[in-house]
Amino acid sequence: MTRYATALANPAATYRQIDLTGRTTGADPHRLVGLLYEEGVAALRAAACAAEGRQVQIKSERVSRATAILFALEAGLDFDKGGEVSRTLATFYHGIRQQVIHASLGSDPAPFREAAASLEEIGTAWASVRAS
Repeated sequence: MTRYATALANPAATYRQIDLTGRTTGADPHRLVGLLYEEGVAALRAAACAAEGRQVQIKSERVSRATAILFALEAGLDFDKGGEVSRTLATFYHGIRQQVIHASLGSDPAPFREAAASLEEIGTAWASVRAS
């Protein structure tokens, strides 16, 4: 007899889903973008660790997640209101995405760490806008 097998087949995934739901429920758009930055940085760092450990499956999953987050960040740009800043961010997201995709073909963790650092820098700037 397998009790609770469906809900807890992967306890870590279940926890992540509950955590994500808790952080996004009722969050304002500014906070949601901040969460995208946080999750993107985490995915890139995990891809770096997976590359280092030669864990191809995990690296692939983290690269996919990071790429999806970068697409989401780019899709959320408002070019009418954001003007040059939006265009600059679009170029930035595109460049990081290309870097990540290219790095996914190899096993060097450095490009993932560099991309994570760059994304974290933008995320920190984004967070400081709200704090001001």
